[in-house]
Amino acid sequence: MSSIRSPFLGPIVGHTTSTSCRLWVQAGDPNDQGITLSENRRTIGIITILDRQKQPVYSAGNTAYFRLHREFDRTGTYNIGIDPTTGGGPPFELKPNTKYTVRLGTLTLDDAYPNETNVSDEELLKRLPPATVWVDDLINLPEKMSEASFRTFPGNGNGLSFMFGSCHYPGLFWKKKLSGRIFKSMIDQISKTRFGRKPQLSLMVGDQVYADMLNRHVPVGLADTFAEFQSRYHEAFSTPNLRTLMNQLPTYMILDDHEIEDNWTQDRISSSRSKRVLFNLAMGAYMSYQWSHGPRNYEGRVFYSFSVGDYPFFVLDQRTQRFKDDDAGLEDNHLLGRPSQDPKNEPGQLEYLLDWLRRLKNDPRPKFIVSPCVFVPNPVVTARGDKQKEKSDSWPAFPATRRRILSTILEHNIQNVVFLSGDIHCSNVAEIRFDGNSEARKIKAFSIVSSAFYWPFWFADGEPSNYVHDSHQENDTFIVDKEKGLTMDYQATNFTQKDNFCRVDVDWENRKVIEVKAIGYDGDELTKSTLQLA
Repeated sequence: MSSIRSPFLGPIVGHTTSTSCRLWVQAGDPNDQGITLSENRRTIGIITILDRQKQPVYSAGNTAYFRLHREFDRTGTYNIGIDPTTGGGPPFELKPNTKYTVRLGTLTLDDAYPNETNVSDEELLKRLPPATVWVDDLINLPEKMSEASFRTFPGNGNGLSFMFGSCHYPGLFWKKKLSGRIFKSMIDQISKTRFGRKPQLSLMVGDQVYADMLNRHVPVGLADTFAEFQSRYHEAFSTPNLRTLMNQLPTYMILDDHEIEDNWTQDRISSSRSKRVLFNLAMGAYMSYQWSHGPRNYEGRVFYSFSVGDYPFFVLDQRTQRFKDDDAGLEDNHLLGRPSQDPKNEPGQLEYLLDWLRRLKNDPRPKFIVSPCVFVPNPVVTARGDKQKEKSDSWPAFPATRRRILSTILEHNIQNVVFLSGDIHCSNVAEIRFDGNSEARKIKAFSIVSSAFYWPFWFADGEPSNYVHDSHQENDTFIVDKEKGLTMDYQATNFTQKDNFCRVDVDWENRKVIEVKAIGYDGDELTKSTLQLA
């Protein structure tokens, strides 16, 4: 057995509830550690929970092993406490709204049973000495590389605070260091209170890595092997500021196109064998590095939902189920998978989302839908007609999907739906308005866009004038139901192209507002919006 080492990447504080938390690490390659790699060599993670003074506790309930599988690139997660949504997890009791500190390390094992290739995780871990023997070694590891702190979510509550953003371009040549500077500003926000709350989580809503650093048509920097996808994640997740942020605050992620390929749709899989191989490589890396530390609560699907106290989130997968048939017309494009033919027994992503909305119809508090592609505002060019809408990489090309969601909101009078998006390298906020009858006019919905964490080509895209600001005046009214005369309009404001993230603070109890601040890499407040809730 080798000595204990710090994680190569991580720790990442992942999916958190009021009574549980999922921690993620990756072990280094044994070959890089001077260890001869054999076929049956196994990698183990080890975790210990410290007391309130950050001192070790030498008890079996506080220290445990967990597997880091080679097929998942030596990544792995350990779930502390009981997740109320699944019932799973070790029995260590976590209390709501309480801060905890943990230490994590990795071990590479000399396999004493080289002929037993199908040894289960449970059986393998039983053969190891008690995990408590490693506590002192864990404490002696470098703190920045092995320690994580997190605060469990409240059991309920009237307030909510979080940060979110997207598009972490890696930078080129001498500018690589600039790509991570925004995360220092996010770290600084962790200690700052607004409406009585500090940020409780961060959301990264797409393009956490750029598999195609330039363009899918430009072979330079285009990842198309396992090693190249792996290197994209290693480069992004080893950024010092990002690594510090992710080991101090629960972080939730969802992919967009650049985790696979620019403007990705699933139709490309059937167009060539190479695209199928590319997709499998990209998703293998994504599942190991991003999806695995999330909630994982829809039977292995990429989309997921979670709650922070009384505030629900639904995180959409808009890439792996996106179908766009250029020959069939707009109405046959599907952003969240094709509609189920048997919704009761075989629900798809869209049916899960609509059911989630319907269950919240009597709760007036804000409910957040994470949509990596911008729900509104639309690009100016898409208002010119269907041919331009078809070319869009966002919601204008998928009117049937958009119509189903908006129809459900109007039919059930669902208040205060908030769409959170990234992608376009131009942050903004928008108030969504409905018309057609008196009930529709009472419904309020919103869109908040935060992008980019780092994007050096401001002159190439993201120009505010390229997006509709007032849909009613700019011929971009969306018809929700033609027969009933139901329509959607929006007004977008506070655009900024500067590198940023958004801090979102909800004051429900006193003012019933959402305050949105776009904050730059130097901590400056770029824009501030106050959204009045219904």
